[in-house]
Order: sequence, then structure tokens, then C-alpha cells
Amino acid sequence: MSNFANILELIPQRPPLVLVDALIYSDADKSTSQFTVPAQHLLVSNGALREPGILENVAQTAAARAGHELSKSNEPPKTGFIGDISNIEIMRLPAVGTTIKTTVTQLQQVFNITMVRGVVEDENGIIAQCEMKIVLLEPSTLQ
Repeated sequence: MSNFANILELIPQRPPLVLVDALIYSDADKSTSQFTVPAQHLLVSNGALREPGILENVAQTAAARAGHELSKSNEPPKTGFIGDISNIEIMRLPAVGTTIKTTVTQLQQVFNITMVRGVVEDENGIIAQCEMKIVLLEPSTLQ
């Protein structure tokens, strides 16, 4: 596992909505996070991480990638939001205790909008995939 900063230093999300435990790989175009599904989480029910949690995990992996890039110049993570989700395939829901690895690959970036492809896997293979547009806000737009 690579040595990255504490995940809370890379993403703007805070408990109880954090859906990534660690950023385990990152380069200019691709990043991979790891998350073990806890029994007690707002987006876990019936013993599994629900669909919104899987999609938020993809978004937070993209946020960790952006936060890691910003940390290289000592900038804090930016707040962002999901602008669009397309080509969603959720094959199964990860059970409590399952460790998932999520890889986001940057497909395109135009100004503050980044298009990524997210793939969520566990030890048995792909559990979900999608494309997502993420919009990062400049700090002055939050006031």
C-alpha cells in the first residue's frame, strides 16, 4: 500500500458520510481507493452498502485523487459535487465486512469539470461501474 496522507486531509467529506478508508494508488490520470463496508453507516442497510453509497464511493475516490494532486502544492481539498452520472451498472451490493477497491480514471477535464470512469471491485471481481462528471468549486464560490 502506498503512503498517502490521512484520507480526511484529501477529501472535503466528514464522518458520518466518509466512504473511503485510504487512497492506495494515485497518478495524474488514475487513482484507487480502499473501503471496508462497516455495519454501522448511513448508506448500509440489510447487511450491504446500498447503491447511493457505491456511487458516493466513486465520487469520494475522485475527490481523493483531486485532493492528492492539490496537496502537492499545499492546497486544501476543494468542495465538489456530482454533475452527472451515466452508464451505471451495479451488478451486486458489497456486504458488510467486504473490502472494495475503487479505481477512477480521468477521461476528460474542462476547466473545473472532470469526467471520470469509476470501477468498483471486490475479491470476486467488478461489482459496479459508471461514468461521472464532477464539478469542483473554487473557494470564492462558496461564500
